[in-house]
Amino acid sequence: MPRGYVASQTCIHFMNYHFVWCPKYRRPVIVGKVKQRLGELVREKVEGLGCEVIALSMRNNHVHLFVQANPRLSPNTIIGQVKGYTSRILRGEFPKLRSRLPTLWTRSYFVSTHGHVSDDSIQRYIEEQTGM
Repeated sequence: MPRGYVASQTCIHFMNYHFVWCPKYRRPVIVGKVKQRLGELVREKVEGLGCEVIALSMRNNHVHLFVQANPRLSPNTIIGQVKGYTSRILRGEFPKLRSRLPTLWTRSYFVSTHGHVSDDSIQRYIEEQTGM
C-alpha cells in the first residue's frame, strides 16, 4: 500500500483536509494560555473523532489545522465538532472570552483537500480506464 494511505475493514483511503477558521470579528484572542489550551483541545477532539492531526498552527487571530480524516466524516462534521467543542470549553475556562465575544468562532471556515496525486494524474488515469 502506498505511503500515507490508511486501510480500514472495508476501504483504503487518503483523506487530508486543511482547515482555517477565525475568532468572531477576527479578534486577536488566541494568545498565551488560551493558545496552549486550544492546541490541547483541538488534538483531543480530532483524535476522538478517529482522525489524526498532521499539523496545527495558531496565530493570534486564526487557526490552521491539517488532518488525516476518516472517510465516514464529512469536512463539515469535523470542523463543526472541533469548533463547537473548543468554543464551549475555552469560554468556560476563560471568562474574558465570554465578555469580549458573543461567540468564540465565526460561522465560516476554509477547507481544501490535499493528496499525493495531481488532478492531471487522476484525470489521465480515469481516461485510461474508460478508454476515452
